[in-house]
Amino acid sequence: MTIPPDRLRLTRYPFAIESFSILGVRIDVLTRARTLAVIDHWIQVRGKEYVVLTGAHGIIEMQNDEKLFGINQTAGLVTPDGMPEVWLGRLYGFKNIEKVYAPDIMMDVFSVSADRGYKHFFYGGKEGVAEKLTKVVEESYPGITVVGSYCPPFRPLSSTEIEDVVREINLSGADIVWCGLGCPKQERWMDSFRGLVTAPVLIGVGAGFDFLSGEKPLAPKWIQRSGLEWLYRTLSEPKRLLRRYGAVVPKFLWLNFLDMFGLFRRRSVEDS
Repeated sequence: MTIPPDRLRLTRYPFAIESFSILGVRIDVLTRARTLAVIDHWIQVRGKEYVVLTGAHGIIEMQNDEKLFGINQTAGLVTPDGMPEVWLGRLYGFKNIEKVYAPDIMMDVFSVSADRGYKHFFYGGKEGVAEKLTKVVEESYPGITVVGSYCPPFRPLSSTEIEDVVREINLSGADIVWCGLGCPKQERWMDSFRGLVTAPVLIGVGAGFDFLSGEKPLAPKWIQRSGLEWLYRTLSEPKRLLRRYGAVVPKFLWLNFLDMFGLFRRRSVEDS
């Protein structure tokens, strides 16, 4: 039997969610509370969805990566991962939009997990980081259930390794798989594994593992709200991030400037 489209929408979201685009890339109008409500809904109905946290880096990556663009557009949720996305959303008239990024969404979900019985699996991070994160989370959120973790090698998994990790996640009974591989690896992983694992929710959280485990410093709140977190992170890890943000930030600003005057059109594979 075919499920009517309105039924599909009701199953995917417990309430209406608006979206807008930045350089052609979908961003959902969300707050932290609404994001948590959607995740809880998916767990209750045992849906199979994934969440992409999209910031300036991801938006620029998607300009030349049609596969990544498609993964973003078909995600269950696309959260505004940085203040520029929030400011543009408000400029377009969405006054209630909030920044919803990795550490916040993780802490929001962890804070209700013991009461609601959520089970968590950590996939990704450097060697030992997921274990460190597990210890921190269990100490900070008494009663929380972390059912497993897996640190993948820095290469594509073999077919046997894929079967093994899928079996491990499924046997764990996880409700949420947190993927900390960074953009675009985690988006590709969620797209590939969404049909294989039984966990209702997959969430790509980038450096969230490092921040909450204490492996890397988390920017103060005022810096997060200022839109300069990219600068804080660059100064913290110049060798790794200077080249990335040195390219992403000017390009993001320039393309959005062109878009304001109707001079930008996102290229697709068909255009090249």
